[in-house]
Amino acid sequence: MTINVGDKIPTMKLKHMTASGPAEISTDEIFGGKKVVLFSVPGAFTPTCSAKHLPGYVDKAGALKSKGVDTVACLAVNDAFVMGAWGKAQNVGDNVLMLADGSATFSKALGLELDLVAMGLGVRGKRFSMMVENGVVKKLNIEAPGEFKISDAETMLAQL
Repeated sequence: MTINVGDKIPTMKLKHMTASGPAEISTDEIFGGKKVVLFSVPGAFTPTCSAKHLPGYVDKAGALKSKGVDTVACLAVNDAFVMGAWGKAQNVGDNVLMLADGSATFSKALGLELDLVAMGLGVRGKRFSMMVENGVVKKLNIEAPGEFKISDAETMLAQL
């Protein structure tokens, strides 16, 4: 079942890269008491994700935060090392929290997994964006497979 507007984000653990290496971070820590924009990409270092999706949020992070967003976070079914390297390659800095969902556990809990096994890519996460306030989904934009039309930073900024 896919998460919907009004639903609470499940309590789970994700990983992110820190100066001392990969670290766990709970969804309660990410979303609790905060206004968070979370966007998901099918994979780090992939064409649309690297050329448009992540750069758009890096570029618009200041504008999003000026509208009351506490955290902008990027999610992908990759490990923390890959997400850390991708963040460095994209000059993310402190603008976007790079979250690793290595086994797609969180993506599956949201009902937003993408089965690309037939293409040799395993199970990934769908491309989407959401705005979450204090753990509750307030805006949700899920892309059709292969599309990049409604989960971009401009759309989210217009929805705030």
